[in-house]
Amino acid sequence: MCGIAGFAAPGESAAAEARRRLEAMTATLGHRGPDGEGLWLEAPVGLGHRRLSIVDLEGGAQPMGDASGRVQVSFNGEIYNHLELRAELGGERFRTRCDTEVLIEGWKEWGEGLFSRLNGMFALALWDAREQTLILARDRLGQKPLYTARLPNGGLAFASEPKALLAHPEVSSEPDLEALVRYLTLEYFPADRTPFAAVQKLPPGHLLRWSARGIEIEAWWRLPAEDRETPPDVVEHFRDLFDRAVERRLMSDVPLGVFLSGGLDSSAVVASMTAARPPETVDTFAIGFDEQSFDETPYARRVARHLGTRHHEKRFRVSDLRDVLPRILGLLDEPFGDPSLLPTYLLCAFAREHVTVALSGDAGDELFLGYAPFSADWAARWYRRTPSPLRSLAERAIARWPVDARNFSPQFVAERFVRGGALPDADRHPIWIGSALPGGPDDPVRPDVRRAVPWPVVLEPSREAFAASRHRSAPQRIGHQYCLTYLPEDILYKVDRASMMRSLEVRSPFLDVEIVDMAARLPLHWKRRGRTSKVLLRQAMSERLPAEILKRPKKGFGIPVAAWLRGPLRDLLCDTLAAERIVASPILEPAVVARLVDEHVTGRRNHAKILWTLLMYQTWQERFAPSSRAATAA
Repeated sequence: MCGIAGFAAPGESAAAEARRRLEAMTATLGHRGPDGEGLWLEAPVGLGHRRLSIVDLEGGAQPMGDASGRVQVSFNGEIYNHLELRAELGGERFRTRCDTEVLIEGWKEWGEGLFSRLNGMFALALWDAREQTLILARDRLGQKPLYTARLPNGGLAFASEPKALLAHPEVSSEPDLEALVRYLTLEYFPADRTPFAAVQKLPPGHLLRWSARGIEIEAWWRLPAEDRETPPDVVEHFRDLFDRAVERRLMSDVPLGVFLSGGLDSSAVVASMTAARPPETVDTFAIGFDEQSFDETPYARRVARHLGTRHHEKRFRVSDLRDVLPRILGLLDEPFGDPSLLPTYLLCAFAREHVTVALSGDAGDELFLGYAPFSADWAARWYRRTPSPLRSLAERAIARWPVDARNFSPQFVAERFVRGGALPDADRHPIWIGSALPGGPDDPVRPDVRRAVPWPVVLEPSREAFAASRHRSAPQRIGHQYCLTYLPEDILYKVDRASMMRSLEVRSPFLDVEIVDMAARLPLHWKRRGRTSKVLLRQAMSERLPAEILKRPKKGFGIPVAAWLRGPLRDLLCDTLAAERIVASPILEPAVVARLVDEHVTGRRNHAKILWTLLMYQTWQERFAPSSRAATAA
């Protein structure tokens, strides 16, 4: 796993200055690749690379070019089928064992057709000197990030993280206020937006061409969006596909392990690994917390004993969080409101003490409709038909329940349900799992800003993702929505940032091309039957995992944010969101923020989700956008 950066700058005449800019951009990504740095510069293009060595430790340095000098590539990711592609291309033309060279030779053979042949995770920049074209491309569901910024005179800069783009003197850090308002609702930045007006994301499954003709962006892949009939041996077929997906992700020249939470998805990955190699050689990693409702280590321990793995476990406390929080905030260049970033970071840090690569169960919930809100859909359709006075009565009654800070407590679930239960299918889940309810009494956004960025604008990307599905049922369309929004912009963003902060590569078998294609086309009854989720996965693993794991309901991977913000992190919360600091924000209403803080720390309400989202926003605001008030006036 690596970090990439670079630019295309037509008319750049000062080679020394161009090199200084490339060096500055690439240096910001040292945490992503501590094992090596490479630069390649030949007008009008510069490519930079930071390397975390995984495969072909000696021969895989980048940027890498072909012998003729036609192609240069800087690449972040892993191509799991590179050996098959190498054989198809003819192995005699290759000089190394690494997957990067397959990109070079594959480009020369297939051009843009290369990308549909790749089974892996990637963000790449490829310069074709013969065509005088720079190609940027990103994997199907956005496992690896890629950001761009347009430069004066038709130039373009790109990087794995925004901080590298901001190291270029011609990229502004002025904020994108509309994107920030969307963040406060959703906890992440949807579609191609970022907190910086000058910086955009290349969407998953897309490529960008830069040449003298200008910049063109188009999709090279789209998520299948309709049901397909399943074969009679669908359970066995899926299990074979899943085993192959896991096997592909075991390629490594460095130590490799697997995350194990004790949930179905990660347990399935471990079960498949132990079917492929001796169990006692498989390293599993789990972290726990003193707060019982957040602690899953007993289940992880149960799976590890059942499968016979070499299990590693560590318990973390709020003091550990306080120690690492400055590092996390120092490396984040975008506010991110999902607090599960923190336990993910702690898990990555723990695993990195032993291994350089870890497999995970990410994407199982999105592909197989595993999230808890899916179980509430049937009730939401009934609730939506309930007369408004009765809904208001229910909301007032729930508001009087005692505050309960446990993980997914009945009070939390009920409050979440009524805030979005009456909304249309396309809007309900983003509001259920998000932070600020646009226009609600606890909305911290200034009224004038909310009028400029109303509800439809905030939810536009989610609605577009829902509408893109041609599935027959609403749950299938909602699952499609999750795969195009929450999965890449929250889950995969979180895993990439947390793992790269610790220079750990994380691989998910559920994101294998064959698994994604099958799951996206799978009829609803193989995903959910009544309140039972992940039907096909449970049946496929029925002979491999204990019954108690197969029957476990979904449990989110989190930390006790509500209790910690009321206790050991109270001073941090109150100081960061103090009125004299909030007043500098161009989008926040200080009086509402002050009330939210007061109600939470005094125990009258549980505002943990929105307060953590605000805490991350304010920290970012003061680091990256000190002139944002002036930007608002302009």
